Amino acid sequence: MTIIVFAETGLLVGFFLPGDSLLVTAGILASINIFPHHPLYTSIILSIAAIAGDTVGYWIGAKSGPMLFKKEKSLLFNPKHLISTHDFYEKHGGKTIIIARFVPIIRTFAPVVAGIGKMNYGKFLSYNIFGGIGWIFGMIFMGFYLGEFFRVQFGISLEKHIDKVIILVIFVSLSPIILHYLTEKRKK
Repeated sequence: MTIIVFAETGLLVGFFLPGDSLLVTAGILASINIFPHHPLYTSIILSIAAIAGDTVGYWIGAKSGPMLFKKEKSLLFNPKHLISTHDFYEKHGGKTIIIARFVPIIRTFAPVVAGIGKMNYGKFLSYNIFGGIGWIFGMIFMGFYLGEFFRVQFGISLEKHIDKVIILVIFVSLSPIILHYLTEKRKK
């Protein structure tokens, strides 16, 4: 799980990895004592992986981004975009880094774009830490308490329904992207 969280948040190739569903599942499995560690221990370890992953993503963007924009103008890259990205991250970067943690695919690219846009690293790091801890603890403990709730209130072990829970988590995780797409389509 540590490698998956790190890769999903820090390496561009990790955008397809299961972040939210993995964390919620870990919490559910901890609630029924199938997962071998207490959710607090798991949350601490995975928070470190998430923070380290975003940090690596930031530095990938900071080191490789400017090289992409050395050409005057190309089909994919335009120096004006670098300036507007920098301005955006100076104004909204903190919110973006925190909120991106909770949106699949976006969480992979947000730190890289922050690096490309030369967001102040100290600022980035503080939001990275806050967002990483919030995301990991939130998802794992949501799964843990969801599992506890169904076990205590209804006598249902979510272990037998984990596939349905994962599908629900994936749908909820992707809903902001879906809603944004539908809103933009309606505007057009």
